[in-house]
Amino acid sequence: MCGIIGYVGKASAAPILIEGLRRLEYRGYDSSGIAILNGSNTIELRKRSGRLDNLKDLLLENPATGSCGISHTRWATHGEPSDENAHPHSDQSGRLAVVHNGVIENYKILKDRLTEEGHEFVSQTDSEVLAHLIGKCYDSSTVSDSKDRLVSAVREALPQVSGTYGIAVLHADIPEFLVGARLGSPLVLGLGRGENFLASDVGAIVTHTKDAVYLQDRDLVCLTPDDFNIEKIDGADSTYEVSTVDYTPEQAEKGEYPHFMLKEIFEQPTSIGNAFRGRLVDDQASAILGGLGLTPRELRDIDRIVLCGCGTASHAAMAGEYIIESLARIPTEVEIASEFRYRNPPLDKNTLVFVISQSGETIDTLAAMREGQRKGHRVLGIVNSVGSTIARESDGGSYLHSGPEIGVAATKSFTSQVTVLALLGLLLGRMKHLSVEYGQNVLKELRELPAKVEQVLLQSERIRQIAIKYNDVPAMLFLGRQFHYATALEGALKMKEISYIFASGHAAAELKHGIIALVSEEVPSVFIMPKDSVYEKNVSTLEEVKARKGPTIAITTEGNTELEELADEVIYIPPVMECLSPILAAIPLQLLSYHFSVERGCDVDKPRNLAKSVTVE
Repeated sequence: MCGIIGYVGKASAAPILIEGLRRLEYRGYDSSGIAILNGSNTIELRKRSGRLDNLKDLLLENPATGSCGISHTRWATHGEPSDENAHPHSDQSGRLAVVHNGVIENYKILKDRLTEEGHEFVSQTDSEVLAHLIGKCYDSSTVSDSKDRLVSAVREALPQVSGTYGIAVLHADIPEFLVGARLGSPLVLGLGRGENFLASDVGAIVTHTKDAVYLQDRDLVCLTPDDFNIEKIDGADSTYEVSTVDYTPEQAEKGEYPHFMLKEIFEQPTSIGNAFRGRLVDDQASAILGGLGLTPRELRDIDRIVLCGCGTASHAAMAGEYIIESLARIPTEVEIASEFRYRNPPLDKNTLVFVISQSGETIDTLAAMREGQRKGHRVLGIVNSVGSTIARESDGGSYLHSGPEIGVAATKSFTSQVTVLALLGLLLGRMKHLSVEYGQNVLKELRELPAKVEQVLLQSERIRQIAIKYNDVPAMLFLGRQFHYATALEGALKMKEISYIFASGHAAAELKHGIIALVSEEVPSVFIMPKDSVYEKNVSTLEEVKARKGPTIAITTEGNTELEELADEVIYIPPVMECLSPILAAIPLQLLSYHFSVERGCDVDKPRNLAKSVTVE
């Protein structure tokens, strides 16, 4: 959450920072600001609450000039969105500026102490306290060289902080010099020619450089236009490697689509294909996931799997639970990552833990990974972002290769995650009891998925008409069984995330155990009910809703015309193997929530109160 970009070079900083903030706005859009060091050794500070356009308008009225600066787009934690609470924050002298992602947990203690010493604060944020603390350390330092003095101040201040941070710092006394540091909040160094960058996401700098260094926890970096240095905050050596950014600037643009979310929905034939490309082994009727780093014997010894994730990733994990148990018959369970880190579940030595995160930076999922590792378990990651913290710190895993996902409401990452989990189920199943014939059938069905997704996407306009028909409803229910319990949960999440109506997902058979009280003529029920092993049971549940005058929308298999006489609306998906059906069935729900929300005038790419990557607890 929140976005940082810093620049030091020879070019005008403001346009580079504003463009970077535009690319980071999905990480937070409550307010934004920039601090630029001008030629007269003063800091030009501009901040505005609301969307980035408000800051752009301010800069047109009152430009900020200089070639060294830091900027920030905010997702509010401490303090409401306002000009005063926007970053960057200044210290007591007004000559030091800081942008900060994360949470300073002991900020009240620090603030009280600094207030007693005469410091005056103008915001409600924890981040301003950090700026004052670093500024105090700088002003009281006896170090003569100004660059060393700033580095020393950061080193002195950060050990006093409890919590998480990704920061960028500049000082009016020191032209062409930035300092950055991270602990628990991502920060990446971008390497240019005669210019260098700091950012919370490579997407902010991909138009300027392909060379990036993903900083590790407790790294401290110093930047000038022509050089950089990375050490640990305590002065110890730090190891790093320069990575090549694996996507183009064009992939991070909307192109011909009105919203990133719609673009990413329509990218799913490609992203699903990328998830299994090079991983299907015909002569073994199996899959290969080399990044797991486990020998066949080690894989055979697994007798329990735990899948951890948050939000959409947890729903992908739930679908994966059904898939793995169906194909491999290995007991599998799903833990919400934020709960797993505080629980003490019994995990025996043959338990394999997976953490699932699109960004690879989700703070709760990262903490779950570290907790599993602390207990001596092998923890593998399923992530999309190369170079992310989970990708670096996990004991192995699998990349999604989905390309950048900018829309806050996850779409293609969900179907890619389920695809990778299906590959895992196939791999383990073929090691245990699945026949060659069955394995070959799974491979065939996987290869057909992209074309079948294309067929579903052709119904976008039809789904839009359904969305228009029900656009005034106050709530929706999403119901599915077995493999589609997770699909129902994900469909409800997409609807509530971007339309702001009440939406809830349930196991369909639970309807009569209390949920049926919500059924009314004003509340549609969306049934995910392909022609599968529980189809007849779902028909009975749909009939129960119809008997109480509840509108019904059914997602079912092509050729199943029976539902046209029972449901008010029917959306078709191509026939597919039951264990892979959540991948297809999720897509009409994504389109339904998208069109429903657009018709209601909602900003689907920047839904209120949400941000893409949750890096604070």
